[in-house]
Amino acid sequence: MSDPTNTNETADLENPEKAAAEAPAPTPEEVIARLETEKEELRTQFLRLYADLDNTRKRADREVSEARVYGIGKFAGDLLNVADNLARALASLPDTDRDTLTEAGKNLLGGIEMTQKELHTVFTRHNVLQIEAAPGCAFDPNVHQAVAQIPSPHPAGTIAELFQPGWRIGERTLRAAMVAVSLGQAN
Repeated sequence: MSDPTNTNETADLENPEKAAAEAPAPTPEEVIARLETEKEELRTQFLRLYADLDNTRKRADREVSEARVYGIGKFAGDLLNVADNLARALASLPDTDRDTLTEAGKNLLGGIEMTQKELHTVFTRHNVLQIEAAPGCAFDPNVHQAVAQIPSPHPAGTIAELFQPGWRIGERTLRAAMVAVSLGQAN
C-alpha cells in the first residue's frame, strides 16, 4: 500500500530544482525591495560599527593624553611633603637672624633656598603648579580647604590666611590649599 501524496513529497525532495521551478517566482519589484531592505540593514550596521570604532579611537587617544599629563600625579603628591619641609626650614629662620649667621650657616641656607627653587622649577616643568591662595583672594571650595573662619581686614568670604599651600597638576587638584576664611572686619 502506497500513499500517492507521499510519493509527490519524495519526488520533490529528490528533485529540488523542480520544486523551486514550481514555486512562484518573485517579481522584480519584490527582489528590488528585498535588496533595498538588506542594503539599508548593512548600511546601518556599518555606520554603527564605524561610530563604535571612532569612539574607541577617541577614548584611547584621551586616555593616552591623560596618562601623559596625570601619570606623575602620585609621585608629585609624594614630593609635596618635601616642598613643605623646605618651606618650613626657610621660614624657621627669621630675616633678622639671617645676618648673624656664620659663613657655613649662610651657605647652608643658600643651599636650602636653591633646592627649593629647583624643586619648584621641576614641578613647573611637569605642569605641577601651586594654587593661588594669597590673603584677599576669593575662596574656591574646589581648590581651597577651609579649616577656620577668622575676623580679618579682608572682605568676608575671601582668604584671610594661608596655612598650607595647595597644588594642582593640569586641571586636577593634587592637594587643596588649607586656608582660614575671612569673616570680615571685627567690630
